[in-house]
Amino acid sequence: MNKKRTKIVATLGPSTDDPKVLEAMIQAGLDVVRLNFSHGSFEEHQERAEMVRDLARRNGRQIGVMVDLQGPKIRTGRFLDGKINLREGEPFAIDSSWPLTGGTQECVGTTYEPLPVDTKPGDHLLLDDGRIVLEITQIKGTRVYCKTLVGGELSNNKGINLKGGGLSAEALTEKDKEDIISAARIQADYVAVSFPRAAEDMHEARRLLSAAGGRAGMVAKIERAEAMQLEVLDAIILASDAVMIARGDLGVEIGDEALPPAQKTIIKRSRILKRAVITATQMMESMIHNQIPTRAEVFDVANAVLDGTDAVMLSGETAIGKYPAKVVEAMARICYGAEQQRIAQSSNYRIHSDFVYVDEAIAMATMYAANHLHVKAIAALTESGSTPLWMSRISSGIPIYALSRSIETRRRVTLYRGVYPISFDVSEADDSLTANHKIVDELKRQGAVEDGDLIIITKGDIPGLGGGTNVMKILQVGSHKNLSTT
Repeated sequence: MNKKRTKIVATLGPSTDDPKVLEAMIQAGLDVVRLNFSHGSFEEHQERAEMVRDLARRNGRQIGVMVDLQGPKIRTGRFLDGKINLREGEPFAIDSSWPLTGGTQECVGTTYEPLPVDTKPGDHLLLDDGRIVLEITQIKGTRVYCKTLVGGELSNNKGINLKGGGLSAEALTEKDKEDIISAARIQADYVAVSFPRAAEDMHEARRLLSAAGGRAGMVAKIERAEAMQLEVLDAIILASDAVMIARGDLGVEIGDEALPPAQKTIIKRSRILKRAVITATQMMESMIHNQIPTRAEVFDVANAVLDGTDAVMLSGETAIGKYPAKVVEAMARICYGAEQQRIAQSSNYRIHSDFVYVDEAIAMATMYAANHLHVKAIAALTESGSTPLWMSRISSGIPIYALSRSIETRRRVTLYRGVYPISFDVSEADDSLTANHKIVDELKRQGAVEDGDLIIITKGDIPGLGGGTNVMKILQVGSHKNLSTT
């Protein structure tokens, strides 16, 4: 059966609240849903999480749930007339003590009080995702005086970025800390942290989640210029379970011309450091209103797949778009097409490296054997999901089935490229041969293999032991019941 390997993350919103629409998205290839905590109430997010899990069960699927924290709001205030129009060369000021609802043609307030401290004359402020560019001319008290370099319409509550980065806002706001508790209540599978500056931001978020009883994987959203320093980037990746290339704010801070190589770097470093990676922002944005993507969007998604991303993400396309199911279907089709290219199925990952863990060595040996034996499928009996994660770092066209009794693990692997979760348990009374038979029978029941196919099974000697994978078995479907116990 043909399956795309790259996972699709879709943001839920008003356009997906109809169960029929959400079910159509699941059937079209949805793998993980994103709950954007910048909008909506806890009750709305909880209802959406429950609905997607209910529909996933009905369709025999596992769908991961990711809570995306809002992060620090560095925004302008509101204008008395709702908006203004800035012209090139025109003076304008941002004042942290100005009334947040009293913006005029000459000045607007801001939610970010340290702005006069964090900036200096000559800096460029980028408003509304970079659509408005201001150069700071002088700073007096709480007021930052600017000259308009790129003008246009400026409306209420627009984001403020400093080109090159450097704004000192903490990654976790008080709202975020409360929302982490909410994420634990929802039993989120992933929690995405906005604007982390360093690994400690991720460690703090993990501590707060653990204290609230949550066990979600942590996702670092790379969107600050400071996070692109290689040493900082690697530390953030290692402190996380996955990273998201948040191309909107990142592109504003580092410049659009620097964004494509940054994307490739983040994907490469994430795979080397054994973490999942999501490519996000404006991937199919024209489909908010249109039923087919532009050619540029097709190339964008395909190139992310060829670079090795684990997942591609939809935001407004599904949350507020007219055609949520069609955009998921189109993205799935593009992913599958890109994955058929040879470059997407070859890898030299860690070919010259030593391994620290036995289960990691088993994972790498499995992929080497699978790629050279033309194996039809890999079945990884797993408690934590680590072995299939390591396997998925190797580019391959071979499906990896994560067989686990843990629903948390099955939902976690929904983000890993080429990994498909299956509910499965082995009794402690089962010997190795019996376990092998049950695994093969389950893959046949799933339609993943048929008689004559070669498969590889990985498992541990002791069922239920996390990190205990130490066995790799190569079997031929149909003749496996004649093999001895090992």
